[in-house]
Amino acid sequence: MRPEIAVLDIQGQYRVYTEFYRADAAENTIILINGSLATTASFAQTVRNLHPQFNVVLFDQPYAGKSKPHNRQERLISKETEAHILLELIEHFQADHVMSFSWGGASTLLALAHQPRCVKKAVVSSFSPVINEPMRDYLDRGCQYLAACDRYQVGNLVNDTIGKHLPSLFKRFNYRHVSSLDRHEYEQMHFHINQVLQHDLERALDGARNIDIPVLFINGDRDEYTTVEDARQFGKHVGRSQFSVIRDAGHFLDMENKAACEDTRNVMLGFLKPTVREARQRYQPLLQGQQGQHALAI
Repeated sequence: MRPEIAVLDIQGQYRVYTEFYRADAAENTIILINGSLATTASFAQTVRNLHPQFNVVLFDQPYAGKSKPHNRQERLISKETEAHILLELIEHFQADHVMSFSWGGASTLLALAHQPRCVKKAVVSSFSPVINEPMRDYLDRGCQYLAACDRYQVGNLVNDTIGKHLPSLFKRFNYRHVSSLDRHEYEQMHFHINQVLQHDLERALDGARNIDIPVLFINGDRDEYTTVEDARQFGKHVGRSQFSVIRDAGHFLDMENKAACEDTRNVMLGFLKPTVREARQRYQPLLQGQQGQHALAI
């Protein structure tokens, strides 16, 4: 299963590395949005869960992963800018669905508030509208370690908190990745955390009232950082919200154990997979929409 790889020019400002996992029989396309400090590699299991039922698109933010070499890193990128990048990718790939993980949910909700015409459903996983005490402690300590570029502490912080339920092998990969990031990536994450702590999340929630499509929120019942109870408060902001709980799962859901992986897959497919009638209605417009795209491959 090899992806089609392209680096897209976004309005002449950013270049974004993308992977497109095409499935010949699939009639729908889904874009996956990373959480903080993550890259396309973080979605390996999710791709296996969704492909070949869907065409799947992965991408790295301009400051991260395989997008880094194509950008100068001259300025920090806000969640609003990330939302506009996502809107361009949605248009380019004519995506029917989007799915976010963790803090990727913030830019996803901001993008969906613009009501992109081709998106019919969205999944937001491991995200919450509440900064509870465990999350605030995680963000406060993260701010301190990121500002000091303390790689050892940043790596251990992730594994000791939101990653506490990951298998030991995944924890080692996690530590190796997080502790080896460039300074500008730490500065970017420090900037995002400050945005969140300064009530940026409230602005995202205000905009979420404009979302007019079904949105499924998925949370693990062992996740104390984005809890099931807190996530249900999205029902006050997103009119067509739905909720699912993955048993015996923490923040990383499908990466933590086999049962949680299967449950996450079943929940996603049960929500996203269109009926025969819906698929027939969408298929022809998707073919016609391949021209006149905003983002150009380079």
